[in-house]
Amino acid sequence: MARKNIFESIMHGEPDVAADAEPSGGFRKFGAAKSMSSSIDELARQASKLVDGETVVDLDPNLLDASFVTDRMPESDDEEYRELLDAVRERGQNSPILVRPHPKSDGRYMIVFGHRRARVAKELGRPVRAVVKPLADLDHVISQGQENSARANLSFIERVQFADRLEKLGYARDAIQSALSIDYQTLSKMLTIPKAIPEAIIAAIGPAKGIGRDRWLEMRKLVENPRHGSQAVQFVESAEFAAAKSADRFDQLFEFLRGAGSRRPVRKAIGGSAGSVWTPDDKSVKVATKLSGKTFSIALNEKNAREFGVFITNNLDQLYEAFKESKKVTETGD
Repeated sequence: MARKNIFESIMHGEPDVAADAEPSGGFRKFGAAKSMSSSIDELARQASKLVDGETVVDLDPNLLDASFVTDRMPESDDEEYRELLDAVRERGQNSPILVRPHPKSDGRYMIVFGHRRARVAKELGRPVRAVVKPLADLDHVISQGQENSARANLSFIERVQFADRLEKLGYARDAIQSALSIDYQTLSKMLTIPKAIPEAIIAAIGPAKGIGRDRWLEMRKLVENPRHGSQAVQFVESAEFAAAKSADRFDQLFEFLRGAGSRRPVRKAIGGSAGSVWTPDDKSVKVATKLSGKTFSIALNEKNAREFGVFITNNLDQLYEAFKESKKVTETGD
């Protein structure tokens, strides 16, 4: 199905909204506040308008720069990205990305949305199909936020960080609400999370897809406890923590902080045992090992984790025989 132009109303206009229409928040605004809210709402409506017939051009992906505000964590879409790469390789790019002429670099473009499709095109050595539109920064962030909200492929904490970055860039709450299609109360709760949980901890956990607002708010309360902050930082630095999947990392930290202050000291809970992480050059598997007393554990992660784990399991007899032979050589000095 053909994608539609989200800025059609900018080009062709849109009927005026009744002056006495009630705002979405359920209360009236007057004067400058009403004018600002109406302007933001209008931009949001324009950003969500989709029409056929937009001119699509082929661009060299080397001429594209990322959006000036990040909306995705580095590891948030590794598996999805590989699926997209395979799909574009086999069937081509179905939907164009949206770019704007770069506001500071002549001859270059800034991506509004479609970063992964641009990355795929560059990796495959192909031009990227794009719609080019001159946009102001506010139009840009509303379009970027609403496109990602429509695709529903950002996790809750990624949306939180996007909102936090927009606020730090000086955007009004109305604009951030429109970009994320949320109300004032929801935004207010979201913005309490990065104020309470250090950025290093959020980055260590990662996108944590499937972990929603309520659990992140519970995590915020745990981290806000004065005796938990340094413990959380230490916990997320362990090799075992880093080797787990993002949602599992959230659960590990959550359970650890919920049980913090018990008789077991923090050092024993997160350290005191040898651990290491191994990955091959292609990074298709991550192997985390941990030694604790007489117990040696191995955790596998990444794309080939399951197949590699099955391979190890199916070859345990041979591996153990090889291990015993290596011991003989070591003990005899051969």
